Amino acid sequence: MDFLIENWMLVALAAGSAAMLMWPVLSGAAGGPGVSPTEAVQLINREKAVVIDVCTPAEFAAGHVTGARNIPLDVLEQQLPQVVKNKATPLVLVCASGIRSRRAVAMAKKLGYDKAVSLSGGIAAWRSANLPVQKA
Repeated sequence: MDFLIENWMLVALAAGSAAMLMWPVLSGAAGGPGVSPTEAVQLINREKAVVIDVCTPAEFAAGHVTGARNIPLDVLEQQLPQVVKNKATPLVLVCASGIRSRRAVAMAKKLGYDKAVSLSGGIAAWRSANLPVQKA
């Protein structure tokens, strides 16, 4: 307890740093909006959204949303404009758990794809909603 009292400024600095690091995750701003599997299906069916899986090729081969195109996150900025030429096309970005796809949304929006969204919960949520999964 004496340590905390004597070093209150260090403790406050550490707490402030932790809060700033967690803010994007807690506020949902780490890549934009997320959609449920049901909302993703509606985007695909009604607005002809393109599904981009940002998993590694091995993860993609293990199972992915039917009709999804694989562009790993580390090459997304280079390959997305070649795969989806029309920037007005809605994109549903998918990964295993929804974390990488949120980063992918931020990258896609930076490239001008304003209708990019992340599948909340990733392929795991897709599977738990009993939606079709394709294996390579």
